[in-house]
Amino acid sequence: MKSNFSIKKFLNHIIFILIIISFTAIKHSFAEEKLVLEFNNIVIKLKGNFTQGGLVKGKVSSNRLVKFENRNVLINSNGDFVIGFGRDYEEIASLEVRDNNKKWIKKVFNIKKRVYDTQSINGLEKKMVTPPESFYKRIRKENKSIKLVRNLNTEINYVFQNFIIPLDGIISGVFGSQRILNGKPRRPHYGIDIAAPKGSSVKAPTDSIVRMVEKDLYYTGGTLMLDHGHGVTSVYSHLSMINVKVGDNVLKGQKVAEVGSTGRSTGPHLDWRVNWFNQRLDPALLIN
Repeated sequence: MKSNFSIKKFLNHIIFILIIISFTAIKHSFAEEKLVLEFNNIVIKLKGNFTQGGLVKGKVSSNRLVKFENRNVLINSNGDFVIGFGRDYEEIASLEVRDNNKKWIKKVFNIKKRVYDTQSINGLEKKMVTPPESFYKRIRKENKSIKLVRNLNTEINYVFQNFIIPLDGIISGVFGSQRILNGKPRRPHYGIDIAAPKGSSVKAPTDSIVRMVEKDLYYTGGTLMLDHGHGVTSVYSHLSMINVKVGDNVLKGQKVAEVGSTGRSTGPHLDWRVNWFNQRLDPALLIN
């Protein structure tokens, strides 16, 4: 018994080290930066990850109008707002502000390009790699429902909290990696995978409002969507159980679900994805 306990303790120690190494490397590679943009007499302060997959928080006078990606950016009473850059975002971004003469002024800034890994996953059911046509209608309907939640632009300010990792486990898949499924090239991975035993507790990364609870979506199985405000949403996939319902207000660190292997999955893990509207963000960059 003593020997088995020592081995288990040693393995847990190794897993902990691997997790720390993974996130230390991410933090050092993509440290937060600050940028000040001046539009005549208007100043905008930006802070965040100016890289593909990054989220940036801004501050401006609350009575100003700001545009990014041809979208009027929601600004709260403190002048805070957020913008995001997807996996394949171009190397130049532009922000627009309307001045006192109601003219739009544009400033450009640089976005770092990333190099992504390739990840091969085998052992998936054939229908999960290439769905039969009989499932197309279902998949389109589910994708439409997810898109509706990602387009929410609510005034809640939870996105300005510090995010926490929703699950302790091994990082088994990283953001942006090109996926080869059963030998066939498929879409890149837009989140991070955290492997852990089935039934492990999954927590909310910030205070959030629950916007979707689905027990069996085609690709993602048990699926939960959380609204952090200002167009930023989280998706948790492959869950075995969901402990909240649509409309619930949940607190950062609150248990909201349990790890599973539902949908397109080869083992128990959490697939955590974050979006700013249609821009797919790297969750690892949000974790302090």
